[in-house]
Formats: sequence, structure tokens, C-alpha cells
Amino acid sequence: MTAIREDGYELSTDASRIDVGLVHHWLSTDAYWALGVSRETVEQGVRASLNFGVFDAAGAQVAYARIVSDLATFAWLCDVYVATAHRGRGLGTWLAGAVRDHLAPYRLRRILLATQDAHGVYAKAGFTPLPNPERMMVLSRTS
Repeated sequence: MTAIREDGYELSTDASRIDVGLVHHWLSTDAYWALGVSRETVEQGVRASLNFGVFDAAGAQVAYARIVSDLATFAWLCDVYVATAHRGRGLGTWLAGAVRDHLAPYRLRRILLATQDAHGVYAKAGFTPLPNPERMMVLSRTS
């Protein structure tokens, strides 16, 4: 999948275009949910996921997101990151909407994401708060 906005930003699901080193840098140094994540973990995540990259008009990667899914009932949207210099231009909402649209043909029951501070970004793409959080549980690794 490829889409280009009028301002020259391009969105692509071509995994070969993902700059894994850059994504690792973003996640390990600036993403509250992944601070300190190893390069190996990021590489494994990229290999095992459907990847979305956003590139500026010069072809430099400026945003990233990935989907973990069975493509039958469920997907998890994670590691959404927009480079600081490109924030405030609607790229996060565009990315979330592209993920939604890309997954629409699969008729998944649920696409889940977690966010600490970007609820408004995702709401513009149709995401809503969890309807029954009391039904959800998590098994977290402690070390």
C-alpha cells in the first residue's frame, strides 16, 4: 500500500523501506512505552508485524507504526511514532486512519491500541475508549 498527501508525505507498507536503526532510536530514546528497548527486540517486532512508514518528500522516514494481527479477528496498533520535527501536521491521524482503512477488508472485531497522551489523535481516526475495561486483563513481564 502506498498513499501520497498533497504536501508530499508518502505512507507505505513496504517493510524494506523501514529504517530499523532510526525506529530503534526513536523508540528506545523518546517513546515512553519503549525506553531502553533493545535493537534486537525492535528488529524482531518489525519482522513479525505489518509495518507502516511515513516518508517526507525527500524520502526520509519521519513516522512509523506497526500492526500485530491474526488478520481474522484482532489487531493491535503499536509503536506509533512521529518524529518531533514533523509533529503537528496530522501525520499521526493520517497514519492511524491508513491502518484502519488497510485493515477494513479483514472485518476484524477489534483493533486495540494503548496511549497515554494521544487520545485526540486516535479519536479523529474513529478510535474510542475501551467500552468494557473491566473485561480486559493483562499478563505483564516483571523483569
